[in-house]
Amino acid sequence: MSVLERVRAAYHRIARVDRPEIWIDLRPEEDVLADAEKLDARRAAGDSLPLYGKLAAVKGNIDVAGLPTTAACPEYAYLPAEDAPVVARLRAAGALILGTTNLDQFATGLVGTRSPHGAVRNAIDPAYVSGGSSSGSAVAVALGIADLALGTDTAGSGRVPAAFNGIVGLKPTRGLLPTTGVVPACASIDCVTVFARTVDEASAAFACLSKPRDLPVLNRPFRIGVPSEVGPLQNGWAEAFSAAAHELRDAGAELVTVDISAFLAAARLLYEGAFVAERYSAVGEFIDAHPDAVDPAVRRIIGAAKDIPAHRLFSDLATLGDLEREVSAVLSTVDCVLLPTTTEHPTIAEVEADPLGVNARLGRFTNSTNLLGLSSLAVPAGTVGGLPFGVMLVGAAYADRILADVARSVPRRTRIAVVGAHLRGQPLNHELTSRGGRFVSARPTAAEYRLHALDTVPPKPGLVRVASGGAAIEAEVWDLPLAGFGEFVAGVPAPLAIGKVRLADGSEVSGFVCEPGAVVGAEDITGYGGWLGYLSR
Repeated sequence: MSVLERVRAAYHRIARVDRPEIWIDLRPEEDVLADAEKLDARRAAGDSLPLYGKLAAVKGNIDVAGLPTTAACPEYAYLPAEDAPVVARLRAAGALILGTTNLDQFATGLVGTRSPHGAVRNAIDPAYVSGGSSSGSAVAVALGIADLALGTDTAGSGRVPAAFNGIVGLKPTRGLLPTTGVVPACASIDCVTVFARTVDEASAAFACLSKPRDLPVLNRPFRIGVPSEVGPLQNGWAEAFSAAAHELRDAGAELVTVDISAFLAAARLLYEGAFVAERYSAVGEFIDAHPDAVDPAVRRIIGAAKDIPAHRLFSDLATLGDLEREVSAVLSTVDCVLLPTTTEHPTIAEVEADPLGVNARLGRFTNSTNLLGLSSLAVPAGTVGGLPFGVMLVGAAYADRILADVARSVPRRTRIAVVGAHLRGQPLNHELTSRGGRFVSARPTAAEYRLHALDTVPPKPGLVRVASGGAAIEAEVWDLPLAGFGEFVAGVPAPLAIGKVRLADGSEVSGFVCEPGAVVGAEDITGYGGWLGYLSR
C-alpha cells in the first residue's frame, strides 16, 4: 500500500470509528496527502527516512506548527511558530502528522476524562476510561489510526493509557528527548513519550527522536526484580501479573524478590508533598485568572498547590534523597523491576463519581519514576475480563535499551487477524484463548476485501481479497505463541485457510481467508462492515 493509500485509509478509519473526542485539531486529509507527495519526492531524492510513511499523532500540549497548542484548554491556546523539536524530528524521519490529540487538561490526570473536548473512551470498551493524560494519542494508536503517537509523562501519563489500550508506552530517561515546545506540567521531571503497537516500533521512533547516545546493553541473562508485595489490585490482575513474571522466567530471566516500599513512598510524594507546587508555577496564574475555563478537578489539584510553603519543599527533597538511595540499592541487584502498570481499570462512570480518589489510585506504581530519574517501558501482558492488562519495566537512568531487550526476550509469538467466529464473545474464541492467545487490538483490514456469510456450523464468514470494489472489514488482531499458532492452523477447516491479510495501516499479518469458489452464491455481507455488524442486523 502506498503512502497516499495509507493516508486515505487512516481518514476512512477515523470516519468509521466515530471517535471525535480523540482529536483537538485533526488536519484536513488533503493537507496530509500533500505532505505525503512531498515525502515521496524526498525519498526519490535519496533522503534517509527511517520512519517513511508512518502516520503520527501528537498530544495537544506539544507544539505542531500550523495548529494551536491548547493543552485541552481553548482559552489558553497559542499558535506556535515552529514544531517542537520532537515533532520536527518525526517529520525529518519521514513521519506524517495527522493532528493534535485530546488529553487531561494541562496534562493533569491519569483518566482521560478531564477535557472540554469530552472524555476519551477506551479503544476496547467505550464504557471504560482510556487513561490519561495522553488519552487521545494512545487511543489513536490502539484503534489503528496512527502508527505512532507522542505523549508526555510526568506521573504515568504515557504508561497508564498504554496499559488500558493494549499498546506500548515508552517513557525514556528524563532528558533523552527534549521538552522544548511542550506546555510544562512539572517542568523539572516532564518527559516526552512514544506510543506504538510493538516494542520494535516504539524503539525505532525513539532512536529518531533522541540524540545519538551510547546506552548500556546486557549480554547475559536478565535479573528481574519482582515485588514481594504489590498491594490491592483489580480482580484477576494479581494472577495476570504473576503470569507475566513467569513468562519472563520461562524466557531465561532470573526472578529476584525485591522490596518496592521506597518506590511507593516516592510515588506518594509527587502529589501528597510539595512537588505539586511546580504545576502551579507552570499554569497557576492562568488558572487563577480563568477559573471557569479549567476542569474542576484540574483547578482543585493545581490551585491547592499555591499555598505550599517553601520549607516543605526542602523537607521533601531531603526525603526524596533518602528514597533515591534505597531505590538505587534495589536496582544495583537487578537489571530492572517488573510492576503492574497500574492498579485497576475504572469505568467513566466510576471516575465521574470519584474523580480524585480513582485517579490517585491509578498512579501507585507510576508516580515515582520521574521523581527518581528512572527509565520505564509499559507493555501489554494479555487481557483480564476482555480488557487489556499491562505491565511496566522500571530501570535505572539510561537503562532504556535494556528495558526494550527484556521486553523482547519473552518467547516469540505471532499475530493473527480474525473476522468471524473467533472474535471476542463468539463461539470459537476459546480456540485462541486456550492456546495462550492474547487480544491485541481491534483493527480494520485494508479496503481490499469482500465478506460473505458461509453455510457452516457454527456460522462463519468468508473473507476474500478482490482486485476492485473492496472495502475495509472490521477485524481483531490476536497474538499466539508459535507452538499454539501451529496447532491452531492445523485445525482450520476448508474452505477457510490461513493466509496473509493486509490491515488498514499497511501491515500484513496471518489471518483467515476463504477459497473464492466457496463464496459463489453466498450472501455478500460486506456492507455491514464486519461479522458483528451482520449478526446485529
